[in-house]
Amino acid sequence: MEAPISQESVKLMDLDDTDHRILGVLQRDASMSNQDLAAAVMTSPATCLRRVKRLVAAGVIERRVAILSPERLGAGLTAVAEVTLDRQGAEHLAAFEARAVREFAVQQCYRVAPGPDFVLVLQVADMPSYDALVNRLFTQDANVRNVKAFFSVKRAKFEPAIGLPSARSSSQQAARR
Repeated sequence: MEAPISQESVKLMDLDDTDHRILGVLQRDASMSNQDLAAAVMTSPATCLRRVKRLVAAGVIERRVAILSPERLGAGLTAVAEVTLDRQGAEHLAAFEARAVREFAVQQCYRVAPGPDFVLVLQVADMPSYDALVNRLFTQDANVRNVKAFFSVKRAKFEPAIGLPSARSSSQQAARR
């Protein structure tokens, strides 16, 4: 197994059009076989496999997952919470962050500035589940000064894909038409 590539190397990593095509296809469907992926990006299976392994080793591809329907699985309440801590020392920020990322209902956790200290995206079954989460994560922490929650009434878009140069130029050309 190759040694992990440093963050500095990742920032400087040159990705060509083939890499972008591979990443674009994998963002839409990561379950494709290497043969099908190679055909979709117009390269040989050996080249495709080598490039995917390089992208994984470099940390460009962090992981491959299935995106599930929260509503069909009984987790239909999405909340975005702004959290402000009373004390913002490095150890206090790290302690809250560690608690937040351990909570399964916390899908995303961001330290932000300016404004609140954290923004969390939460996914729970219903209001009683949200209340239980609030008690565990916010109420029991004496350092949480303020929580402002926003509840989703409709999800108009959810797209975890990152815009790639070839995808951006295609969408920009389509928008001009």
